[in-house]
Amino acid sequence: MADIRLTSSRAPATAGDSGDEELRARLHRAIPGGAHTYSRGDDQFPRIAPPALARGKGAYVWDADGNRYLDYGMALRSVTLGYADDRVNAAAAAEMSKGIGLTRPSLTELHAAEALIGLVPSVEMVKFAKNGSNVTTAAVKIARAFTDRRYVCVPRQQPFFSFDDWFIGTTPVRRGIPSEFHAATLLFDYGDPASLRRLLDEHPGQVAAVMLEPATALVPCPGECAARLASTGCCAGACPSSSGNFLRVVQDMCRADGALLILDEMITGFRWHIAGAQAVFGVTPDLSTFGKAMANGFSVAAVGGRRDVMEVGAIDRPGAERTFLLSTTHGAEMTGLGAFLETVRIYREEEVVGHLWSFGRRLQRGLNELSASRGLGPYVRLDGPPVALNLVATGPDGVASPGFRTLLVQELLRRGVMMPWVAFSQSHGEPELDLTLSAFEGALGTYASALQDGWERFLEGPPARPVFRERN
Repeated sequence: MADIRLTSSRAPATAGDSGDEELRARLHRAIPGGAHTYSRGDDQFPRIAPPALARGKGAYVWDADGNRYLDYGMALRSVTLGYADDRVNAAAAAEMSKGIGLTRPSLTELHAAEALIGLVPSVEMVKFAKNGSNVTTAAVKIARAFTDRRYVCVPRQQPFFSFDDWFIGTTPVRRGIPSEFHAATLLFDYGDPASLRRLLDEHPGQVAAVMLEPATALVPCPGECAARLASTGCCAGACPSSSGNFLRVVQDMCRADGALLILDEMITGFRWHIAGAQAVFGVTPDLSTFGKAMANGFSVAAVGGRRDVMEVGAIDRPGAERTFLLSTTHGAEMTGLGAFLETVRIYREEEVVGHLWSFGRRLQRGLNELSASRGLGPYVRLDGPPVALNLVATGPDGVASPGFRTLLVQELLRRGVMMPWVAFSQSHGEPELDLTLSAFEGALGTYASALQDGWERFLEGPPARPVFRERN
């Protein structure tokens, strides 16, 4: 183990007072899992984390007792401008005054559809919904209807595409899901064209679609393009590598096989580029799904793509066989779509994406330099592209450790920074960067001690656990 220089840290706090425990118990009595998203659950956070939050503004959130935290969760990455943005809220309120949802299509949903079509070159028609799982499942249905094929391929390295059975049945959490509901979902490895090639060869003429996130902390071009992403931001469609760009290889394989390429831009959309990561890597999907940040946290999601493909859900083609696509009462709720339109306006006028790349670059450089200066570089670091950073925490053996990672998150919480993962917004600026690095400086002192004495001595409660596991 490398030489480790210790720095002081504040004395450990208790793992929650009686008020926190009462609130936690109320949540679990009223809501299965204690939250409406498993990634918000108690088992994803250190024990000292507030069991519930009362409000958010800008880059900060407050708990039930009024304690403030600088937030890097940003509502599961759905907020990119900042919590409770006054401009977006005003746009949503203006739509509310029009009636929220009307008996025929609203002008607002037409304007929103045209706006997304104008933003993303691969999108010629669009259908809105309220959450990402609905639109990814809709994309699968569209692909199967258009190709008259059965199978869908997804990467095993990407943990979540939908709460629906076709996907969840491929995870360890299969209780309640008949095997036939997910038997047509096949797994390959991101970055490994041969693994996808095998599936296509094993099911000739039977694969309806390949669905994948274009990038996470892993990028489709690990060479020159990846270096450019780290240093200057996005390639804006000028990715220098054709043979090494995994997305382009997958696109070519899909075209040759007759399968559709579906890019799930739920996270990459409105973070990597205003037109999605597909614009960064120069790839043209047949279908795309968006959500999360597209309306700064308001409940809006979308599936869009080629006109001839999307028209399987049309009703203006006399005699054509019908496909019952998305049909939801609140899918085109005007409040959320008004928030989307205002978010797009702000993105166009204020270079939001550029700020996200710049802030991420400074955060990554600052944290990694701080860690290295204390001899902890091999154990604590931020990996990945600046706009999609991954917080890595390892033990003395250099292997990623849930115990050490939860300890690091705990010590940041003690110092007013909530970082269950690394997502930031336009509201994260110089004061927030300074606060984050100051919190890390203190947290690294405890981390260094834990490398010598074990994380168990310093962590209150159990380590965070994977969402997708067979048993509680």
